[in-house]
This record gives sequence, C-alpha cells and structure tokens, in this order.
Amino acid sequence: MLRRAVPIVLSLAVCGLMPITANADLPVEEAVLTDAPNVPPAIHRSRPAKVIVHLEVREVVKNIADGVQYTFWTFGGSVPGKFIRVREGDTVEFHLANHPENKLPHNIDLHAVTGPGGGAASSFTAPGHESQFTFQAINAGLYVYHCATAPVGMHVANGMYGLIYVQPKDGLPEVDREYYVMQGDFYTQGAYGEKGLQPFSMQKAIDERPTYVVFNGAVGSLVGDKAIKGNVGESVRLFVGNGGPNLVSSFHVIGEIFDNVYTEGGTDANQHNVQTTLVPAGGSAIVEYKLEVPGTYILVDHSILRTFNKGSLGMMKVEGPDNKAIYSGKEVDSSYLSELGDLEKKAAKDSEAPKAVAAKAPVTKDELMTAGKKVYASSCLMCHQANGEGLPAVFPPLAKSDYLAKLSGANDRSALVSIPAKGLSGKISVNKADYNAVMPAVSGLSDSDLAAVLTYVTNSWGNSARPFSVDEVKKAKDALAQAKK
Repeated sequence: MLRRAVPIVLSLAVCGLMPITANADLPVEEAVLTDAPNVPPAIHRSRPAKVIVHLEVREVVKNIADGVQYTFWTFGGSVPGKFIRVREGDTVEFHLANHPENKLPHNIDLHAVTGPGGGAASSFTAPGHESQFTFQAINAGLYVYHCATAPVGMHVANGMYGLIYVQPKDGLPEVDREYYVMQGDFYTQGAYGEKGLQPFSMQKAIDERPTYVVFNGAVGSLVGDKAIKGNVGESVRLFVGNGGPNLVSSFHVIGEIFDNVYTEGGTDANQHNVQTTLVPAGGSAIVEYKLEVPGTYILVDHSILRTFNKGSLGMMKVEGPDNKAIYSGKEVDSSYLSELGDLEKKAAKDSEAPKAVAAKAPVTKDELMTAGKKVYASSCLMCHQANGEGLPAVFPPLAKSDYLAKLSGANDRSALVSIPAKGLSGKISVNKADYNAVMPAVSGLSDSDLAAVLTYVTNSWGNSARPFSVDEVKKAKDALAQAKK
C-alpha cells in the first residue's frame, strides 16, 4: 500500500492539488529590498523559488519634522521598513538581525505568514544576534509586517512596520511606475513642531492622540525634491500601507481618481473609479490610476486636519503636455501651498539628526542631574517612561524603587553600574512585583554618561542616593571585567 501511495502523492502535487514541501530543487535567489517610496522590480519567474531575505533592525535618531528628532525603531534603518517582494508559492528563508548597538530585543510578525505568530515566536532576537525561520508564501496579496515584541504597541508606534508583497503567480497588469507609501501615527511628549529630541508618550498612544500622522516616517518625506514623479500618459500603481498603531487612513490623491482599487491588499481589483479608500491600521490597499494632466497632485489622509495639522501630506509631480479637453484650470496656487506650511522648504533639509557637540564632563550633582536627564530621555525613557513608572509586567518601575534603593545604598554599587553597562536578564522583584525579561546593555554611553544617568535615576521620582562619579563607574566596570575573567 505504501509503495502505491507514493506515485499518487507525487501526481497530486504535480497537478497542483497539494503543495510540494520539498524545496531542494528550487532555484535560490536573494530578495531585492527597497526603501520607500521605491518598490523592487516585478518578478517574471514562471515557477517558485527559494528566496532569502536579510533584514536588520536598527534603532536610529532621525528627524520626524523640521528641527524635531525622534528615536525610531526600524526594519532596515528607515520608516517604513524595507519593501519585500516575493512570488506566490515561493519558499522564504527569513533572516532577522538585531544590530549590536540597539538597546532592545525585537522580532517580526509578517501578515503574509501562515503559522503561529506570523514568525514572531521564531524571530525573537537580542541585540547583536540573528534569528532565522522559513515559510511558504501560499497566499498572494499585499501584507503588513511589524514587530510583535512586548509591549507591541510601543514597538509599532516607534516605526517598526513595513510591507511584503506576495505577487500573484500570473502577476498584475504591467504599469509604468510603482511606489511605496505607508502611513503611521506617532506620539511625542512635546507638541507638534516642538524642537529637539522628542521622547515617546505612552499615555498619548493609549489615548489615541497622535502628535504626528505622516507618510513614510516624517513630515515632508514626499514633498519637494522627495515627491514621487510621473509623466503624462503613464500608469501608476501605489502600494499603500498603514502601520498605525491606532488610526485608520482615508487615503486620497487630490486631483486623481483611482481607476482600480485592490481593497485591503487583496488580489482582485474589486472597485473602480474610487475617490478615497480606507486603509485599516495593520492593513493595506493597492491603487492604480493613469496620469492625464501635468501638475502637482497631493497625497493626503482625507481625515483632513491630519494633513494640514499633523503632517500626512505627500506630492506627486507630473510632467508633460497639457490636455485642455480634460482640465484647463491652473496649477496648485500659492495660497494653497502656504497652507501646507512650507513643507517643500522643510523637506529640503537633512533628515538626519545633528551630531552632538562634545561638552565638559559633569562633576557636581546639579551638573550630573542635568546631563543625566538628557541621557535618560534618549536611552531609557522609551521603556521606563518619563515619570519612571515603567510598564506593568513589562518594564519595572524606577520611581520609588526598592530594588534601586538597595543597590544604590550599598557600599559596593558595581551591581547597579552593571545594569546599563552590561545589561540584565532573569527574574527580579521590584516593589513586590516580579519581572522576568531581558534588558540589553545601553550602548554608546561613556563613563561620564553612565555616572550622570545613574545619578539622575537614583535621585528622581522619590529616589535618593549619593551621586555617582566617573571614577566610581570606571572602578565598577573594571571590577566587573575582572570578575568575568
């Protein structure tokens, strides 16, 4: 019976009635990954392949608006993450690396994966490490991927999302241009436009009160020289995503009508002649249109105050001959552009955060507290919050912490120095609550930075301890290094 069954199974597989799980004979290729608004080229293969994807998580400081910096957690160094394109039926070997200078563990949940957690359980990765898992792309469509490490909402809110397109076996009709646009809502402690490095606000995120709602990670990311482009007579396909974490997008292109809409990223163009399409948080849509008239077309979230007051505005600049039979009006006028807040000028500025200027090392307690507050805002606040209360069951509180009081009051405080310097893992008890997670070492901090942030943490939110000196930090680190030997 067994011998008879083997050819029957193979016949069913060849006929396409059941999947072939063996992939030893599949051609192997490296996935082409692109940053928004660019899209990898269409796949013209007629059979499945084994596609290898290498994606690295990076925690980076960039501008979210003119003069406003934010610490983004990213897949590949930008928001949104890299666009991934595979073909229906492909076997995907996924490698997720976590850059060694990052501060936190991360993972990835791809909505294109059929399997528990979408790959999240297989990809939990500490800084400096890499994980690997494999899945078969059995469903065509445009899918969101995002981080699913607790607290999931915080990881997503900091920019950890992107799109993976599982191209149908027969593909979609060819177009002249394809672009990648993804909306996200961001929550900063400061108000819209408030200058400097802005920390994440968990309370605003919980209350669903975003400071910024933007395309492709920043105000002005698709404006001016960064606008997407086209020519009269060309056809355009936009792969539109919404990372959320909270808001639904009402996606609209002012001056265009979508000829075809693949609702929620599905494989059928089930709507035609559409003005505005909804894109759910954690969802997508594919829209297509033809360029008939030259000019500047404005991409917006038609929850319109988000566009003019929170940043969800992009541009498509179209060149070519006029077509007076279709439109004989004028270009977007100057008063309209002024309402957009001079975004074109802002977009011309460097998107990277300015380099820090070296300062004199703090010595007095007041100097240490001032410097420590800045270090805390850039390195610790995301997890432990502005008030030091942490997040229940995830990040322990620093405010009125019995754990900190014990370590900071000891004669030998090297154990406390080791937490930011070397990291901490395993079960601890803080204020009668248990925590069992991994805190990676806080990279990039000098001995002066460590002395300052330890002084700040142990003397804020109801804590009290003698200040840390640079010499104390150095001695503690030397002792830890000797103990390790």
